[in-house]
Amino acid sequence: MAHALTHMHQIKIAATYMRGGTSKGVFFRLQDLPETAQVPGTARDALLLRVIGSPDPYGKQIDGMGGATSSTSKTVILSKSSKPDHDVDYLFGQVAIDKAFVDWSGNCGNLSAAVGSFAIASGLVDAGRIPQNGMATVRIWQANIAKTIIAHVPITNGAVQETGDFELDGVTFPAAEVQLEFMAPAADEEGEGGSMFPTGNLVDDLEVPGVGRLKVTMINAGIPTIFVNAEAVGYTGTELQDAINGDVEALAKFETIRAHGALRMGLIKQLDEAANRQHTPKVAFVAKPASYVSSSGKQVDAGDIDLLVRALSMGKLHHAMMGTAAVAIGTAAAIPGTLVNLAAGGGAKTAVRFGHPSGTLRVGAEASQANGEWSVTKAIMSRSARVLMEGWVRVPGGAF
Repeated sequence: MAHALTHMHQIKIAATYMRGGTSKGVFFRLQDLPETAQVPGTARDALLLRVIGSPDPYGKQIDGMGGATSSTSKTVILSKSSKPDHDVDYLFGQVAIDKAFVDWSGNCGNLSAAVGSFAIASGLVDAGRIPQNGMATVRIWQANIAKTIIAHVPITNGAVQETGDFELDGVTFPAAEVQLEFMAPAADEEGEGGSMFPTGNLVDDLEVPGVGRLKVTMINAGIPTIFVNAEAVGYTGTELQDAINGDVEALAKFETIRAHGALRMGLIKQLDEAANRQHTPKVAFVAKPASYVSSSGKQVDAGDIDLLVRALSMGKLHHAMMGTAAVAIGTAAAIPGTLVNLAAGGGAKTAVRFGHPSGTLRVGAEASQANGEWSVTKAIMSRSARVLMEGWVRVPGGAF
């Protein structure tokens, strides 16, 4: 006699689907998560995987909230801050698409733009800190990397203003500008990966099997990033996604560079650990300015940019630029002698505008040198954010 199947009810969890910068993610308040998922661990990871629709061998995330790209396979958990002089604690989970893991090793700079507005709208920021009209300053503790981010969120009639005329390349529609300050974005000695330049050098020679000896700048600011010169890996720096993402050999080459760089940066202890640490470090290639047509068909002129940058995220060329990698770019550009600084023409810089596949982005950084050591007080850039949908996500009972 056949056993009757027991059907599990779906569970409802309060959530908000938001765009932040050129990314999208599902935002939760920690207190709204099921009890077993309120602490780090396998239950939390399993829940977020099911919310997003991973692991999906088809690579489409049809049965979940993910959008089948690294930019849209993201989750955020926020809570009132446990830290003095901060308003909200921000934890970011990068959900793999075809594999069953959530990477907690870094921040998402783009979604950082949505954290302040979500925190205000969700009652996580004390009412006394929110003006009736003007700019709310939200002090964010980025829990993945133990860093402070300051978000300047426009407020109109006591509510977050999301509409506006600020245009961000990679996002079709204009919105209200949110300025972000990434405070002391470089790693400190105690942090994972050691100092801002983990090897102590602005430029290193990195031996990569099958590629050869590459000049690299390995920096830990915003997110650990390995920069190489475009021409050294056979590119011009004007490439769009299709030029690389359809090339299996190219992707494997960049993953090999990334793994060997991660080892050299001290982020992993042996090469095979890189496979389970896809979110960090990033690998990017830089070049001197050149004109190209962006992915939207808009012309980017060499005269309007300081350098070209293309970056890979979760094994694929990113459609625009990760916000954290933009912090790394701004920081490295401010330090004379790095590959990023040299591609931008060398010398002292406080801001650069770089070309990426979707257009251009300006990022500023304040760098100073003392006793031969470089430090960066903050990196600054403008993004925008918008609530796309709010309510509940549903996951099958027993999924976590």
